[in-house]
Order: sequence, then structure tokens, then C-alpha cells
Amino acid sequence: MTDLDLGRTALAPVIHGEIVDPVAAVEGDDLQSLTAAWLLSFRESADTRGAYRRDITAWLAWCAERQPPLDPLTARRPHVDAFAAMLANLPNPRTGRPLSPASLARRLSVVSSWYGYLLDAGKVTANPCGRVRRPRVDKDHTTTIGLNADEATALREAARKDRFLGPACGAALAGFLVEIGARVSEICALDVEHLGHDSGHRTAALQMKGGKVRTRAVPPDLAAALAAYVGDRTTGPLFLDEDGRRINRFQVAAFVRRSAKAAGINSWARITPHSFRHAWATIARERGAPLEERQYALGHADPRTTQRYDRARASLDRDPSYLVAAATAGVDRD
Repeated sequence: MTDLDLGRTALAPVIHGEIVDPVAAVEGDDLQSLTAAWLLSFRESADTRGAYRRDITAWLAWCAERQPPLDPLTARRPHVDAFAAMLANLPNPRTGRPLSPASLARRLSVVSSWYGYLLDAGKVTANPCGRVRRPRVDKDHTTTIGLNADEATALREAARKDRFLGPACGAALAGFLVEIGARVSEICALDVEHLGHDSGHRTAALQMKGGKVRTRAVPPDLAAALAAYVGDRTTGPLFLDEDGRRINRFQVAAFVRRSAKAAGINSWARITPHSFRHAWATIARERGAPLEERQYALGHADPRTTQRYDRARASLDRDPSYLVAAATAGVDRD
């Protein structure tokens, strides 16, 4: 089997699931094994590996669909430029829209990382992505739809009536999103054993990006909701789906949209689990939480990341257009 064939078909077990034999993946020299070893290098997060699998699959599929098919090991910069142009201009079959600049930049970064790994392994002689121009992304801009305190409260109330996960799970899950502001990956990874007590506080130990662990205080109302939901369970996944399996990020996203729609939030279709991190950061700032405490709780390595959450909301609250509108509201337009 050629490397191109491996790129087209034999990567399937790597792309669609976790590595079954990590030692074989690291010790192999074919494209499948090297790709598996590259994915394993991102050992801190299964979600990161999943996203990178999807990104590299898109590149390999594009190579395979060329006429004649393009061996990815012989790709050059013009090929990567053509791939980027396709992503920037043609609708994505899943969303019906081209990739956003941020998503395109990430995908090109992932392909470049893959070629960097192959270069280190001696499989290619150059990284074809090295000089490829990537979209400029405004780090202060976010497409995440935020929530104010009233909206978060309404959504939480609607979640208590969720017909799929049930009232107990809905109340605990929504409470965790609203009051803790955890990433969806952190919530899905929680086990019952991660709940505890410390210095009179009910606690939850979050497994964060980069191997960080943050022990967060669980407020009383959420502690009560968790107690009602967990019952006598002492081990296993904390949040379960309707079939009793560990909940995944897609189920949490669907739960959030259902609850937002039931709560009557206008932008319910665009509300995501990440919206609650923005809401948490905003409400905590408005109630006087210092920047360093918010940064630590959210697990941000750089305080500028936390500040971007602040600016995303504050730029709307303090938009000068409101001042202009107020000043001109009584102007005679005759």
C-alpha cells in the first residue's frame, strides 16, 4: 500500500477513534503510524486530538480528490494555497458557509503542525505550509454570543424542565455552566470522584487545558442540585446522557440550545456552552471579582485572554451609539 493509499483509507482508525496501540503508533514509520504518533503528542486533551483529526482528515480528503490524486508527501505551497482558497470561498457541507478566518487559520496551523512532525521524522524534506499566508484574526473579536444575568437565570430555569436529560440533570448541568463557567470539555470529563469538600466548601476539581487542575468552590444552590442529581452514586461519570453514558460536548451544546429556546432568548440558535464562560466572566467582573481571581478560576494562562472576555461585553454596554441616539432622539426631522 502506498503512502497516498494510507492517507486516504488506512488513517480511518486514527481519525475516527482513539489509538488502540500507542506503542505501535510511535514505533511505526508509515504515514498512518506517524499521524497516530503526532496525535498522541497532544496528550493533554482528547478534544484537541478529535479536532485535529478532523482538520487533517479534511486536508487528506482534498489531496485524494485531486485529479490526479495528490500524494500529501509531495505537496508544495501552491497546493496548500489552493486548499486554503477552497476553504475560504466554498460553503462547508455541514454549515453551508465557508470557514471563518479563525477556523481557517486553525486548520492551516494544524496541517503545518502535521508536516512539521513528518519533517522531524524524515518523511518529508520541507513543510509546504511554512510560508502560506494565514488569515489575520482580531484577537479582541469573538463570535460567541454572551448572556446577561437575567438571560442566564431564565435559561437555568428552563433547563430544570429538560425532557431529554431530565429535571435533575438539567438543573445540575445548567447550574454548573452558569455558576462555575467551566469549559464544556471540563464538564464532560468530570467524575463523581472529582466532587469533594475542603475547608467547609463543596468543591469540584476541574481537569483543564495544559494539564492544569483547578479546585473550584461549588455554591450552595448548585451543591444542592448536584446532591439531588448524584444521589448515592460514588463513582463514574458525573453527568450522564439519557442512555446512562458519559455526556459529550455535542449533547451539552444541544441541551444549551434547547434551554435557550425554551427561555425565549432571541439568539438561542447561536448560544453555545462557551457563552456561559463569557457570562460568568462578565457577571463576576460586574460584582467586583478582581482580574487575577477571574483569570485563575477560568484557567487562563494569560490575563489578556480574560480581559478579552470583558471587552467583548463592555464594548456593547458602552457603545457610544447609545449616547448619540439619546442625544438625537428629540431632534425635529421635518
